[in-house]
Amino acid sequence: MRKEGEAFEDVTDYPVHASCLNCHHEQFFAGARPAICTNCHTNPSPRDSTRHPFPNPREIFDKSVKGQTSFSEFQINFPHDKHIDLFGQSRPGLGTDVGARTFRASWRKSRDIQNKDSCSNCHQTYMPQGDAEDEFVTPPPKDLPEDAFWLKKGAFKTTPTSHETCFACHTADSGLKPAQADCATCHQLRPSIEARADFDPRLATTMGIKDKTLLEKWRRREVGRFRHEWISHAELACAACHDVTKINTLDERTKKVPILSCGGAGSGCHTGEPDSALNEAVAKKKAEPNFVCTKCHVVFGRDPLPASHLNAVQTTQPK
Repeated sequence: MRKEGEAFEDVTDYPVHASCLNCHHEQFFAGARPAICTNCHTNPSPRDSTRHPFPNPREIFDKSVKGQTSFSEFQINFPHDKHIDLFGQSRPGLGTDVGARTFRASWRKSRDIQNKDSCSNCHQTYMPQGDAEDEFVTPPPKDLPEDAFWLKKGAFKTTPTSHETCFACHTADSGLKPAQADCATCHQLRPSIEARADFDPRLATTMGIKDKTLLEKWRRREVGRFRHEWISHAELACAACHDVTKINTLDERTKKVPILSCGGAGSGCHTGEPDSALNEAVAKKKAEPNFVCTKCHVVFGRDPLPASHLNAVQTTQPK
């Protein structure tokens, strides 16, 4: 499943039927072609045992036809506060402690990054524009209005999708909990009702966005227009906007970035000055409730002004 030298202890194939029958006995014997069989088999029958590719490793599964449109029912529980110090030790020659092993596992992917902060060991800019002239993910229409939104490259940051980084420390030899077999510690079912995101599926279809990572990230983002690669944003450390130690990956509310991070008291980037983006948008929304804010948001700009935005303006307006 992996190239020599990149392999590690992991599950890379479906379990045998006996593992499923204890819980799904009734579903397994529901007719000649039980629906549950299609979860693993492409054409369930006694003469055809062809299976869909196994969802792990993700980097291989995502390239398959099923993988491109398949989204997991599970979310990952990753406690940032318990790992931030370990990943923060991002320099060579750390010795043989757990932090060093964690660092070396991620250093292979980030050795070209000057480690402005420890977050870059796991999170890099996805689909960066770099020096390329084309800044959009897909070609925009020629008559696209200046203030209209079209997804640009470098908008999102990656998140580890395989066990590679985790299993650098959580091995059978180390005994570090959770163990590799403790799947439910990290993989937990998503809530039946997920938090609303600044995402328009119809617009994504119009743009022709088919990339699985882009869709996964955008479907959970609070500010659809934010672009990490934009020069003024790229110069910031992650902790300038994100309170990393409080992030609970199971709770979308902990991932929200306070509006004051977009300017801070008196800094004047997007708040704090009479002509700043937030102050102008708030003034227009107050004057005309149907005004749609398009500076930062794709969908949320149609909503009534949230208290956080009003308070930010009140906090930062000059006396």
